[in-house]
Amino acid sequence: MEKTMSLADRVRGPVLAPADPDYDAERTGFQAAYQHRPALIVGATGPADVRSAVEYAAGRGLPVAVQATGHGLAVAADGGVLVNTARMSGVRVDPVARTAWVQAGVRWERVIHEAAGYGLAPLSGSAPDVGVVGYTLGGGLGLLSREYGYTADHVRAVEIVTADGRERRVDAECDPDLFWALRGAGANFGVVTALEIDLVPVSTLYGGGLYFAGELVPDVLAAWSEWTATVPDELTSGVGLVPYPDLPMVPEPLRGRYVAHVRIAYTGAVQDGERLVAPLRALGPRLIDTLGEMPYTESGSITADPTMPHGYYGTNAMLSELPSSLATSVLELTGPDAPVPCVVQLNHLGGALSRRPSVPSAIAHRDASYLLRALTVVDGPGPSEARSAPGRLADAVAPWTLGRSPNFVLGESSTVEQVRTCYHPDDYARLAALKATYDGANLFRLNQNIPPSAN
Repeated sequence: MEKTMSLADRVRGPVLAPADPDYDAERTGFQAAYQHRPALIVGATGPADVRSAVEYAAGRGLPVAVQATGHGLAVAADGGVLVNTARMSGVRVDPVARTAWVQAGVRWERVIHEAAGYGLAPLSGSAPDVGVVGYTLGGGLGLLSREYGYTADHVRAVEIVTADGRERRVDAECDPDLFWALRGAGANFGVVTALEIDLVPVSTLYGGGLYFAGELVPDVLAAWSEWTATVPDELTSGVGLVPYPDLPMVPEPLRGRYVAHVRIAYTGAVQDGERLVAPLRALGPRLIDTLGEMPYTESGSITADPTMPHGYYGTNAMLSELPSSLATSVLELTGPDAPVPCVVQLNHLGGALSRRPSVPSAIAHRDASYLLRALTVVDGPGPSEARSAPGRLADAVAPWTLGRSPNFVLGESSTVEQVRTCYHPDDYARLAALKATYDGANLFRLNQNIPPSAN
């Protein structure tokens, strides 16, 4: 208790042990199947609290985990110190420089709102309630990615507390090696307390979704695959294959049905958007058609991701192309008649995602044309039939797989072999060497952990 109180005296936020009444609420995030069980939780209010937590953990050889929203939790912390950054909620928009300074606990919905007043938008993802920092450190594949690239390519600076307890502001000129590593593998090198990111001049979109009945899935996948070869970089799209539950909160046309949901985000003129999507509309009747002009503040409605916490497990594959056998594999292995139906998501890549930025980062597999994700509901960790289903689909597309995206390793045990597939071999070796330099004791070791190189 004396050690706990000494840390509590050094921080403004709460310091909680398992016996404390607020411990469970503090450690719980969006991912309900996995929960941290740390020896201590520090509810950080700013960089000074983070520094104290890291110094405390390092002095006792305890691992450090970080949580803001808990969407990307892949491995739960057992013991050690959990730093909860949810209270770090500062946002500053510079409309002249077209940048935003965003603290570690901020969700995208806050940045979207703050930027909209200046006719600007962040390169946010499909779900506005996801945390900015974790999404960005893993690369950041968003609604405008084919036009602007990965969100991590638009990071100006990173504020971080490293394992030595130092607060650093890292950018392309100040510690460029660490700046390279943070954008793609950031959680390995410290606790990021804030980012400075670019904003883009987007205030409205032509976007929304086309929902088709499940019997049209083969036609939708075939037509969408051909269609993606014809669209401009200003159009980012995906297809979700979703077994909707028969529940009152699900829109009636989708309730209890297996649905192909084509998602569209286009920054061009509405009339051009209508022309571009005409071949998809011609596939057949839609259960729902929400395509139209919308303010960027409503962009979360395009994919309509669930907002209620739940347990899930998933994997992904970055593909060189879509195999002709994909529809058969998806339906047999994860479709409505499969032993474990899954949510399957395909994203069209290419465009700006395939171009190397002027300031390099650790993001890999830029030559991938598509991203395939498979997600299933689970009650908790450990082997199960549900956990095996996404992996079977990933195995089916192995001949076309270039690697994986660290953003969408959801609830997997991240072995070294699995993490290696997220990076090019030379980059992985460089990351391991930098890990040895900045965190030789492997203080930060959760999720997509890269052990320090022995060299």
